[in-house]
Amino acid sequence: MFSGIIETVANLSVNDMSCSPRRLCFETQFDIRKWLSIGRSIAVDGVCLTVVEIDSHYFCVEASAETLSCTTLKELNIGAKVNIEPALAATDRFDGHLVSGHVDGVGTVVRIEDENRTRWLHIEAPDHLIKYIAPKGSVCVNGTSLVSHKVEDRNFHVNLIPHTLAVTNFADKKVGDHVNIEVDLIARYIERLSESWVDRE
Repeated sequence: MFSGIIETVANLSVNDMSCSPRRLCFETQFDIRKWLSIGRSIAVDGVCLTVVEIDSHYFCVEASAETLSCTTLKELNIGAKVNIEPALAATDRFDGHLVSGHVDGVGTVVRIEDENRTRWLHIEAPDHLIKYIAPKGSVCVNGTSLVSHKVEDRNFHVNLIPHTLAVTNFADKKVGDHVNIEVDLIARYIERLSESWVDRE
């Protein structure tokens, strides 16, 4: 489980497509071992993965064909910057919102607007996901807990403050770029429970 509060960014250094599952290694700017060990979970751009190798300034994960097919991990090139969050410990302070690391789909940045020191990202979501994204509700984009300030048709708008731009990869995003989306867990479970009650009637 994660909170969507990004701890740092890392850069892709190995993308071994000859392996199945695909092996991805990332370099960090500080000793990542204070957070991670082999077998621990880590969110990479919002995708929950298992650490299979680690040293002071890098870690490796493996991504299955299913994970690659429904996330942006398949698009990463060497040097790509990704958002990183280690899994929550039971004793951690909880900020952000509940994030599972199970990406629901991929969205597209369709518009970027700078306003004073903040930046608006307008993101087009897949048809099957937009119903779960509510105005002023929580949404996880590239592993980051954000608020969807406005929802129009298939688009939702998020506002990024200077701190978020400084500690994530959003400052590098351009129109046309893809992002991972995980909708609010509560919204998904409410729908599932509602369907169960309808089926009983």
